[in-house]
Amino acid sequence: MVTPAESYAARLDIDYPEELDRFTTFARVIWVIPIVIILSLLTATGNETVITETGEEIRTTGGGISGGLFLATMLMIVFRVRYPRWWFDFARELTRFGGRVAAYIFLLTDEYPSTVDEQSVHLEIDYPDVEQDLNRWLPLVKWLLAIPHYVALVFLAVGAVVAWVIAWFAILFTGRYPRGLFDYVVGVGRWGLRVEAYAFLLVTDQYPPFSLE
Repeated sequence: MVTPAESYAARLDIDYPEELDRFTTFARVIWVIPIVIILSLLTATGNETVITETGEEIRTTGGGISGGLFLATMLMIVFRVRYPRWWFDFARELTRFGGRVAAYIFLLTDEYPSTVDEQSVHLEIDYPDVEQDLNRWLPLVKWLLAIPHYVALVFLAVGAVVAWVIAWFAILFTGRYPRGLFDYVVGVGRWGLRVEAYAFLLVTDQYPPFSLE
């Protein structure tokens, strides 16, 4: 059963800015570099390939904080029927930080992303009651069940990039982000958040709605 978007376990809203700074918008790809490096260090995949002297690949490893957190949470739910609160809190705050960085990159705000403060990006994820709300075996296949959403998000993301380019020019000339484009880009982020909450953060068994709202 698909849960209505307004009551889903993961929710995102971003305050609409009445006016945006033209100069910081023009130079956004430069201003964002330091905070993107910080986020990358937190979410790096950790891929490593070991190669012999003859050039033969003998081992590849992967992981990183995000991948390790997903696997650890999945195993805890499957084998212990528990979701440690501190794991959840860390995953939620990391997701919030990533949301603020994404909002800054996509010109949805002029506020430089904070590692602590909520700012204009309001992202909420409900802490699950594992025994009451989650099926212990479903985390093993959620990533697979979410494939239709991955396909939809690919097309939506292309549209978001196009909207970002149009908005960049609009802000340079008018100082405003066209409201329709703003709502669309936020909607794509909202859709992606719900899929992440279902398939990777594992906080809900309710299938994400196919909705930008």
